[in-house]
Amino acid sequence: MERLQKVLAHAGVASRRQAEKLITSGHVRVNQTVVTELGTKVGVHDAISVDNVPITAEAPVYMLLYKPRGVVSTAHDDKQRKTVVDLIENVPQRIYPVGRLDYDTSGLLLLTNDGELANRLTHPRYEVEKTYVARVTGVPTNDALRQLRQGVTVEGEPYAPAKTKMLSYDQKKKTAIVQLTIHEGRNHQVKKMLAAVGYPVEKLKREQYGFLTLKGLQSGDSRHLKPEELKELKRLTGLAD
Repeated sequence: MERLQKVLAHAGVASRRQAEKLITSGHVRVNQTVVTELGTKVGVHDAISVDNVPITAEAPVYMLLYKPRGVVSTAHDDKQRKTVVDLIENVPQRIYPVGRLDYDTSGLLLLTNDGELANRLTHPRYEVEKTYVARVTGVPTNDALRQLRQGVTVEGEPYAPAKTKMLSYDQKKKTAIVQLTIHEGRNHQVKKMLAAVGYPVEKLKREQYGFLTLKGLQSGDSRHLKPEELKELKRLTGLAD
């Protein structure tokens, strides 16, 4: 027997927190009876539905994708643009991206149907680091890099300190390649942080997510996570068995 919200999360319906809201707001039925009490336990023979749509427990899937630029980080797009899910072949389960990369940003993106793991990976509480490489307009000064390491304020909101490193620069073209490592996941965060210290981003790529890298992958390629990688991700997010 498992708690209902955990079963919903593992079925890919929603994160556990979102599943709790579905339950308490009366969207979930167990054996045709509306259940609103958190902590309700269900077994393999119980019939569960959300808004009268039966759910089935799917086998968990954990994918790593090298997202190209010009692809949206959603499962479906109203504008009919190519999505990251379109790039994943031979996976019958319904998967979705963990967080997002901008349309014009490339790099490492995780996809899964494990709502609980996805929720924890994107929650700042667990401080899973993400490393980006940006080409910026101008050559950042030591003072600008120090500001990023101390944390900057963007539109009145404080952003946590980032690890920074100047990788290269071109004085003639007045551009530089800068590496930033952050553990938050706010919308357009890296672009906003660099713009806040005077160096707008021209091109951006996420090269690392926690300990995971793009090694061996070309743009558009994907692969399943290895068992030891999944185990380490769960350890990082407090889900280890």
